[in-house]
Amino acid sequence: MAEGALSPGVNLEAFSQAIGAIQALRSSVTRVFDCLKDGMRSRDTLEGREKGFVAAFQESLHSVSRDLGELERLSNLVGKPSENHPLHNSGLLSLDPVQDKTPLYSQLLQAYKWSNKLQYHAGLASGLLNQQSLKRSANQMGVSAKRRPKAQPTTLVLPPQYVDDVISRIDRMFPEMSIQLSRPNGTSAMLLVTLGKVLKVIVVMRSLFIDRTIVKGYNENVYTEDGKLDIWSKSNYQVFQKVTDHATTALLHYQLPQMPDVVVRSFMTWLRSYIKLFQAPCQRCGKFLQDGLPPTWRDFRTLEAFHDTCRQ
Repeated sequence: MAEGALSPGVNLEAFSQAIGAIQALRSSVTRVFDCLKDGMRSRDTLEGREKGFVAAFQESLHSVSRDLGELERLSNLVGKPSENHPLHNSGLLSLDPVQDKTPLYSQLLQAYKWSNKLQYHAGLASGLLNQQSLKRSANQMGVSAKRRPKAQPTTLVLPPQYVDDVISRIDRMFPEMSIQLSRPNGTSAMLLVTLGKVLKVIVVMRSLFIDRTIVKGYNENVYTEDGKLDIWSKSNYQVFQKVTDHATTALLHYQLPQMPDVVVRSFMTWLRSYIKLFQAPCQRCGKFLQDGLPPTWRDFRTLEAFHDTCRQ
């Protein structure tokens, strides 16, 4: 098995000689350390002991240099394995003597072939689908071009007037909710949403896309010392910190880039369900408080109230 694995691009005879050269080099290095360990052996005079030690040490170093040169020569003759192996170093798994117990290499080869075949068929399918037109004419839809609804803007940069109109319509939809729009940093909008006398929400928007929300209590300060909306400080109350986390989750749930106005309206509808934050019981356990907190979670579809642990 080893011969079959090393044969591509490898000189097996030089490889065998290189193994012998490595063994000879190890022996030469061992003799050098033995010579240093034994030191100057006993002789008649001190000068004789020094000459004998130097001669033996030089001979050992010459042996190491000679064996190292021979190993370098053989290493150039061995050659390199083929670079076209699809699994690179994993090919060494084929040298495992217990292949019948751990057939990792054969399984890797099969997985690699399956992956290549899947990629090939996916490319063919993509080419066929791109050839099919998914557009329908007005006659096929049965609706004339004049009666077709106007498409909503889908770009990330929307006109400020369009954003103002969307926010104004949402403000008129919910009498319990008041929305104040400001643009302290150019065209990006910031909303201060006041929900009854329950809470206040700072909404940071990029065009008509919501980037960040911070929920605070009705009596908490939402402005910095210079009179701007404080978009970094958290609420001092744990209940509103929980609602802030749930609002961030809601932003990830309500995603429809083609119609951002629908996303904002859906989020505001979900936010309006907190008008009874301290009055609605949990729909699962029926309790008003759990661990000192009211039901802070609102279901995205039914808007029902749940405790954070009861919604699982």
